[in-house]
Amino acid sequence: MVFFEFLTYTVAMTLGAITIWIFILRKDKRNARTPNASDKDLNVSELSSMAESLNQRIDVLESILDSEVPEWREQNEQRSE
Repeated sequence: MVFFEFLTYTVAMTLGAITIWIFILRKDKRNARTPNASDKDLNVSELSSMAESLNQRIDVLESILDSEVPEWREQNEQRSE
């Protein structure tokens, strides 16, 4: 009888510890996913620089197309209408 009481207490303590451990890990993951204000500012600045870089690339591509295929703008406007 003493063995079964010991086994019951051991199982209960183990399950309790595992449950608490799972809740702590879930809370850490939730906090890790939430960006703070400095992360948002950093992301906005990164996105702004990427947008500027993409705008420059588009300008370069358009200038190349203008020199290589002068009618490309007119052809593109006809397709979009």
